[in-house]
Amino acid sequence: MTPPDNQTQTQALPIVVIVGRPNVGKSTLFNLIVGSRRSIVGDEPGITRDRIYAEAEHAGKRFQVIDTGGIIPNDEEMIPSEILRQARLALVSADHIIFLIDGRTEITGADRDLAKMLHKLGKPVSLAVNKIDSPRREELAMDFHAMGFRNVFAISAEHRIGLEELLDHATASFPSSEEPQMSEMPRIAVAIIGRPNAGKSTLLNTLTGKDRSIVTPEPGTTRDAVDESIVHEGIEYAFVDTAGIRRKGKTRLMAEKLSVVMARRHIRMADVVLMLIDAEEGVVGLDATIAGYAHEGGRPVIICVNKWDIAKGRNKIEQVKKIRDAMKYLEYAPVAFLSAKNGGGVQQLFSLIRRGHEAANRRVTTGELNRFFERLEKKRDFNVRYITQASVRPPTFVVFKDGKQPLHFSNERFLINQIREMLNFEGTPIVIKTRSKNRKK
Repeated sequence: MTPPDNQTQTQALPIVVIVGRPNVGKSTLFNLIVGSRRSIVGDEPGITRDRIYAEAEHAGKRFQVIDTGGIIPNDEEMIPSEILRQARLALVSADHIIFLIDGRTEITGADRDLAKMLHKLGKPVSLAVNKIDSPRREELAMDFHAMGFRNVFAISAEHRIGLEELLDHATASFPSSEEPQMSEMPRIAVAIIGRPNAGKSTLLNTLTGKDRSIVTPEPGTTRDAVDESIVHEGIEYAFVDTAGIRRKGKTRLMAEKLSVVMARRHIRMADVVLMLIDAEEGVVGLDATIAGYAHEGGRPVIICVNKWDIAKGRNKIEQVKKIRDAMKYLEYAPVAFLSAKNGGGVQQLFSLIRRGHEAANRRVTTGELNRFFERLEKKRDFNVRYITQASVRPPTFVVFKDGKQPLHFSNERFLINQIREMLNFEGTPIVIKTRSKNRKK
């Protein structure tokens, strides 16, 4: 796929790709290299499915690390074959490949098949024999020279053994990062959330113009958060496709429970949230719960009604009414109708994201607030002395009033609506805090 109009991929760093069969420790090694819990780690095989990207630095050299899903070369099932296809896309762009293998087990047929595939690529490969956590086990690593790779390293990702030597070799040809940095362009982090199979991965692929996420009819295909950055009209958009959030009672597997935790973490880290609703199924209670996570985090939300091209009895006015009734607290969120699969309506999201981000970060001067307050007093008298803006993301205003009672709910709603309309805070939640003017310090 090619990027849509006016979009380019962000400047590339050297790429290190980690490959191996399932459950050999790729995600543990990935997290160790990047220095954070970016990839989900667990004993359950096949947790990582998509390609997971992150930036890392070693010995003054910056590079990108890609954690691929566990590869089984000759497995014909849909998910394993998609994992293999995603891994191949990563391997083609690799500057160095770390082939991770379990040093506690014998060489398997899957290991040999993967080794053959890597030899054919002609890329630099380091064979990392993992789980070698004692000097007695180092001799085991020597047996793996039989796989035909010149550079073999005995490591223990869990205990940080052998990592320095491995990275010294993998990054030997990479340029130093000590050059003067270019001025940074504006960057907006966007989390894509929603129920399983609402079309989040398809939307990420369409937005970025790349086959970045695994897309299958099976709900819950995405477990880790998958991200991709592009530049559109001078702004970098960092999209994160989070795992589909299920009802608590239906989240049984450890990987899916961790996915929900990670998805909520990425919502907190985002600047703007795209909330996907399946137009075929309509708004359900779980949609309101998931959108509530973004609202509670004080993030601008854009409600995206996906699969609109195949929805029955399409009526935008009725659909918006149903959404507003189900998500009363998101009255500020714009509603976009789109088809992630064929790209219909997707381009409008960039301007909506930009406006929401600008509103969430807007600060109003004291002069503007004073003029706003003068106009407000003519509309309603609710014992407010003055207003000041305390913070942004979300825009937070402190109201100083007479008496010890908090601002009445109806007056608070009135005030929020007036701030949003008169001071141009469309698309973002607004927080009002009340202070009594005669309250003791």
